[in-house]
Amino acid sequence: MVATGSSVEPGATADPPKGAAGAAERRGCEVSVERGGRGAGEGPGDVSGVAVEPRPGGGWRERVHTTLDLIRANPTGRITLKIVIAVVGAIVVTVGIALIPLPGPGWLIVIAGLGIWAVEFIWARRLLTFTRRNVQAWTRWVLRQSLPVRFLLGAVGLVFVAVVLWLSLKYSLGIDVVARALHYLATH
Repeated sequence: MVATGSSVEPGATADPPKGAAGAAERRGCEVSVERGGRGAGEGPGDVSGVAVEPRPGGGWRERVHTTLDLIRANPTGRITLKIVIAVVGAIVVTVGIALIPLPGPGWLIVIAGLGIWAVEFIWARRLLTFTRRNVQAWTRWVLRQSLPVRFLLGAVGLVFVAVVLWLSLKYSLGIDVVARALHYLATH
């Protein structure tokens, strides 16, 4: 981190750190900025390095946030992080979309990919918040219903999954499970 045109007088307080150091400080980490370096053109008030010390008791999330903030402090790191997050998120979302018609956690994988994108992209964070809010509202509504209504909702969900599975097998692989089952029943 380089300070431009700012020097700290003895006895004066320094401006709060900006960028990664500021974000780490807002999360409660101890941030110390070393001033005065040995490089050419660095005066006693110039910033030569940032040391970020996680607060005691900080878990793995704190370490991940601090690491991401330090990567974002460098322009090359920021661009590289955006590209890596975009590619990994796209791969996870694509796999999830491919698995949606099949029984299994297709939507869960799509939401996980959205969570990966949310690390770096605001629009993904907003979409993930919207999704989480609506899934929680749906879950609360279902839990307020009587047991027969919940069984009916479960049965409708199972029929939906069965129809999607049947259609995906029929049109993607050319296997008509219903026709084969009816043929089997008619011949046996």
